[in-house]
Amino acid sequence: MRAIQLRAPASLDNLVLADLSGPGDPGPGEVRVRLAASSLNFHDFAVVAGMIPTAENRIPMSDGAGTVEAVGEGVTGLKVGDLVVSLFFPEWADGAPPASAFTQVPGDGIDGYAREAVVVPQHWFTRAPAGWSAAEAATLTCAGLTAWRALFVDGTTQPGSTVLIQGSGGVSVFALQFAKAAGARVIATSSSDAKLERLKALGADELINYKSVPDWGARALELTGGRGVDTVVEIGGAGTLDQSMRAARVGGHVALIGVLAGIAGPVQTALLMSKNLRVQGLTVGSRAQQLAMIAGVEANGIRPVISDHFPLENLADAFRHQIANAHFGKIVVDI
Repeated sequence: MRAIQLRAPASLDNLVLADLSGPGDPGPGEVRVRLAASSLNFHDFAVVAGMIPTAENRIPMSDGAGTVEAVGEGVTGLKVGDLVVSLFFPEWADGAPPASAFTQVPGDGIDGYAREAVVVPQHWFTRAPAGWSAAEAATLTCAGLTAWRALFVDGTTQPGSTVLIQGSGGVSVFALQFAKAAGARVIATSSSDAKLERLKALGADELINYKSVPDWGARALELTGGRGVDTVVEIGGAGTLDQSMRAARVGGHVALIGVLAGIAGPVQTALLMSKNLRVQGLTVGSRAQQLAMIAGVEANGIRPVISDHFPLENLADAFRHQIANAHFGKIVVDI
């Protein structure tokens, strides 16, 4: 079985293609999945670049999609031939996340999906959306579910809501697609006019280039007649949080997802308080939320935006493409 392993010290140069023993036959309650695709997230880059410590020889990648090729005794709900997609938190079924969930993230706390096959408990995967390819399904595990939870689980996005998205990565593009399907108005920000035009083609109603308009929070207020937006999908972190709070309406929701612009920094607590804002950190979601998202994309005919494909053996190059910010939407690894 081919797999990518992360040697020590962690770096892109220490991602090594290895020939490992296959996973064998599934036991009771287990399935063997022949993996066909994964997709890149910032979390995966943080692991392979050494920002998130992990075990030596870890197999990276939290996202995985493929076909069930064998089932163990007692397996129900999945059968040979089914296209399935992995869970970011394999042991978080529903409700609040258990504390142990964060120690079992594939590609981080345990081995991930940069390999050709796995044998895992059946509840570590869900069905993929009907009619989707494995490459499309692999985009949902982290980015898709994060956007879904921000808008519809932690948030109350509905027709007439206003949502602000930052940039054109996987989470932001999914948030745009989901928000428009729900009948919301979307304000999109980016440093690239070309990418803003692509976001407009996907349905963005208002565009802000944050390089030419550094005070983009104030601009978002103007675009909403001074009311502010209902939800900000905040992927920057410390470097953009103040602008996000400025853009939000009184009583608005800032879904704090990423740290692309910093992991720590001062916060305008007076603004947070005076606007009665809800700033909520979130990390992906549960199995129940993933199944709800899959039903949602099927009902609305949503398909992911895939920017680029890389073969498994070129995983390091895929990450270099990611950090160059040369992509729009998701980068897929074909296995």
